[in-house]
Amino acid sequence: MLDPGLRRTARMTSGLVVVSLLAVPAATQQQQQVLPPIARYTVDAGTMSGMAAMGGGIGGAMSMMNGGGNRAMHEMLLRLGSTRASTGAASADHFMPAGAQLGKSVPLVTPQPGRSEPGGYEAQTPKGRLLIYWGCGATAPKGQPIVIDFAKVAKGQMPPGLYAPPMSLPGEWEVTPANSRTYGDWPNGKDRKTLSAASSLLGAHKVVSSYAPEINFNLAQDFMPPLSARSAEQPGGSVMLTWNRLAAATGYYAWAFSAKGTGRGQPTDMVWWASSATQAFGGPLWQWLSPAAVQKLIAARTVMPPTQTSCQIPAEVKQAGGEMTMGSLYAYGPELHFANPPRPSDPKVAWKPDWTARVRFRSNTMFMIGMPGMGDMGSAERGEQSEDTPQGDGKPKCKGGLVGIAMRARGLCN
Repeated sequence: MLDPGLRRTARMTSGLVVVSLLAVPAATQQQQQVLPPIARYTVDAGTMSGMAAMGGGIGGAMSMMNGGGNRAMHEMLLRLGSTRASTGAASADHFMPAGAQLGKSVPLVTPQPGRSEPGGYEAQTPKGRLLIYWGCGATAPKGQPIVIDFAKVAKGQMPPGLYAPPMSLPGEWEVTPANSRTYGDWPNGKDRKTLSAASSLLGAHKVVSSYAPEINFNLAQDFMPPLSARSAEQPGGSVMLTWNRLAAATGYYAWAFSAKGTGRGQPTDMVWWASSATQAFGGPLWQWLSPAAVQKLIAARTVMPPTQTSCQIPAEVKQAGGEMTMGSLYAYGPELHFANPPRPSDPKVAWKPDWTARVRFRSNTMFMIGMPGMGDMGSAERGEQSEDTPQGDGKPKCKGGLVGIAMRARGLCN
């Protein structure tokens, strides 16, 4: 028989061995081999409201001023990429559920290489500056704005530390002609059909092409609801931006832009603001983002969390810009994945799908700060005098900038 002390030592040793054996699979778990698919397909589905549903810019602003309201529209971007060459002329069609209201199918067109036309104008050195602000709050933090002088940039003099370091985002990949042997997309010049506010993606989808395996998937997720953004100027000069909370939203991001000056050969100050607490502008933030990417951006304070429904645009942004500011708000949404054959549950079995498909959703609205409301337009239409000199027909003189353009287009000033 073993001495009690030896027995105790043996039990401890065997226990450590068991613990070690249990820990080995976790530490050295075999990573499944994943081989690239023959075809990749992406569907980016968006809901647009405000000026975004009317084309944006002055055209969208005028539509709103003429009673366009806050209509919602839908958008969809389809991209098919394959490692195969086409059998004959490249062709592909996405067969839609009836609720999409796009007919039986939409064609995915393979773009033809275009010829670059020689430039017909002489490049000129830009004049003016770009003032960059970021972050939500009544006032801009110390160190803002970053000022970019266009004339210096034209000479290669870029301000140091202009942007935050680029961030690697999980799940961010795109299907492009450059990374596909054969490629097709929609919308395109061949098909002029557009989605309506009543369009739905619910149901069966099928993609048939001359260069990829047939793709089939069913969608139980539809377009996101529209965003509705409101802005209200605060006593200190800041602007409070608020919006409706969307249940499917994973995070929010906003930006705003305005300009001061005629732009007719004279220096112009342009002001750019983003809701990010870091110097993060544009790029993937203007696109569709995976929930995993949004979570990473929320942690970095680049994207606002899904529980947030307001953001204060600093007073300096409004003071430095023109009379009217155009802005955009994004609500990033869910993401769905499909593949054939499905991924094996056994990590020892390599996975080589014939095709993979990804469907992403978002909602986006564009808004104007400083756009005359119906009450303001009513006073002008009644011929009430302003501080500007009235014209012979009783209409005031048009101001400069975007407000003047919008009012002149409506016939409210001369």
